[in-house]
Amino acid sequence: MIYLDNSATTNPKPMSVISASERAVRNSANPGRSGHMLSENAARTVYETRMKAAGFFDSADETRVIFTPSCTFSLNTAIKSVFKDGGHAVVSSLEHNAVMRPLEKLRNKGVTYTKAEVFAGDNDKTVDSFRKSITKETRAFICTHASNVFGIKLPVERLAALAHSYGLIFILDAAQSAGIAPISMNDGYDIVCAAPHKGLYAPMGTGLMILGKDISPDTLIEGGTGSNSLSPVQPEDLPDKFESGTLNLSGIAGLGAGIDFVKSKGINRISGHEFSLMKMLYKALLTNKRIILYTELPEPDHYVPVLSFNAEGAHSEETAEYLKKYGIAVRAGLHCAPCAHEAFGTTETGTVRISPSAFTSQNDIRTLIRAISKI
Repeated sequence: MIYLDNSATTNPKPMSVISASERAVRNSANPGRSGHMLSENAARTVYETRMKAAGFFDSADETRVIFTPSCTFSLNTAIKSVFKDGGHAVVSSLEHNAVMRPLEKLRNKGVTYTKAEVFAGDNDKTVDSFRKSITKETRAFICTHASNVFGIKLPVERLAALAHSYGLIFILDAAQSAGIAPISMNDGYDIVCAAPHKGLYAPMGTGLMILGKDISPDTLIEGGTGSNSLSPVQPEDLPDKFESGTLNLSGIAGLGAGIDFVKSKGINRISGHEFSLMKMLYKALLTNKRIILYTELPEPDHYVPVLSFNAEGAHSEETAEYLKKYGIAVRAGLHCAPCAHEAFGTTETGTVRISPSAFTSQNDIRTLIRAISKI
């Protein structure tokens, strides 16, 4: 199989990730709950991975690196804390349902939001669009770093600075960018939510929420943390405050190995490889009159290496089904991001999405190009 659905989850995972996860299952127990060797092994694994993640995202305090079950869980925690009693949010016109559905749920608490239009390739107009969306009730910007459908990258450093100039919180959805584009907590993000099973090559069922130095949201769940057990009140100490219940140890071990893999390869090298493949594909599709492209040639300043297209007269699901005959796995439909499809007029058909990884080869893309040419 030629796997080109890496925006959903990367596949294959590096052998180092698989080995680390397997070792955690074989040689560890519940971290932070007991004093025996297996529990201590687990606690060490959690701590080491937390330190690696802190270093990867330039967080000065590893206790502010929170392990969660998913990026969606992280976003829900951040959003439902900041807007627990009302307020107004500014989001981009490309947001995923992991942002939009929590905001819709909060409408019954008086929460409102405005979609700021994103102008691909024009950061000045995008920043101005966010500025014009601010009201007296605005509390935060919630912003995807890059569209999971069209690969469009937003000027998030500038948007974070704009938010802070108005005294607002900035929440970054880094699901499609962590491991592909550099992300530093020094750039002013208050909360970064990431999906390590994508660009960090971790197992599924892993999420990150990284907190800036001056923020501590409310909890989404409470329970056993292995600390302060006599108290019926959830501890405020980080990271315990947000890590109730048994952690996904095998996933966290795999995450640590995934970070090592990305660092050993280098973000710029991985990104450069993937962009070279997307440009190769884009230029080939541009010559096919039956193929509809929705963006300009993807360049690192304004995109991540994700490309959507359609075949003229066909629903995206039909095209994806056709590509399966050639052993090619892609994603079709709305990609859980109807906002992006509304912005591009593709809600009726969805799009066929291509997203490579560090393991995708030029031959994989050549095979895809040949298969598309026969549509």
